[in-house]
Amino acid sequence: MMNTMEENLPYDVFARACPSRGTLEHVTGRWGALTLGALQEGSLRFNELRRRVDGVSEKMLSQTLQSLERDGLVHREAQPTNPPRVDYELTPLGHEVAERLLALIHFVEGRMDSVLAARERYDESRAAHH
Repeated sequence: MMNTMEENLPYDVFARACPSRGTLEHVTGRWGALTLGALQEGSLRFNELRRRVDGVSEKMLSQTLQSLERDGLVHREAQPTNPPRVDYELTPLGHEVAERLLALIHFVEGRMDSVLAARERYDESRAAHH
């Protein structure tokens, strides 16, 4: 039985080869974060989700849902009706991730006045030097 030291190390997102890095990208990418946030409100069908996540293309939403499903964050439920009905909902793990993301999202939304003021100061200082 081979047991390398690496197998006993905790996951480290800062290490290039760590599998947690891919999941972090799926969760924090623009479409992943918005999809998880939208699904925290409840189960949605594809087109409902597409309307809720304003600006996402069909292709990007499809890829995003596949990544999140593969990571165990989203559950896809297909009903054998005609036409087939497909619902997407968060798994228990997906809910945990979405809660944390939404806390960050709400924090950022609540601080946007400060962010916009900082952007204005930055842009003005850049313009003064050119």
